[in-house]
Amino acid sequence: MLKSSVAALVLCAALPASLQPAAAEGRSYNGTWAVQLVTDSGLCDSRYTVSLAINDGDVRVASAGEGGAMVSGRIGQDGNVGLTVRHGSASGAASGRLQANAGSGTWSVSSLCSGRWTAQRRSTRVAQAD
Repeated sequence: MLKSSVAALVLCAALPASLQPAAAEGRSYNGTWAVQLVTDSGLCDSRYTVSLAINDGDVRVASAGEGGAMVSGRIGQDGNVGLTVRHGSASGAASGRLQANAGSGTWSVSSLCSGRWTAQRRSTRVAQAD
């Protein structure tokens, strides 16, 4: 059970939640993004992949099948991203930067594990909520 909770957090901690730009500022990053996470240290699996949707600067999990974690975050006009993820009692965070069609940064899940992430835009269409 702990492993699946950590996996859900790590999957969603790919795109990072402390920025507060206007909704239109993140518009150029709208779409569906494939995010790959690599664990550099800790108890998490070595690699994860998740699909995230960005709509007017807001970030959410693109599919309900991604472990049920709650994701909150924003993307600034300059591409800086911040994300907070909660799954049960565990929490995680990530930070980094997006460019037009790619991005990268770092993530951590409490004191359990940490690593780096990369993202590639897959579509400029925003996936509809499940």
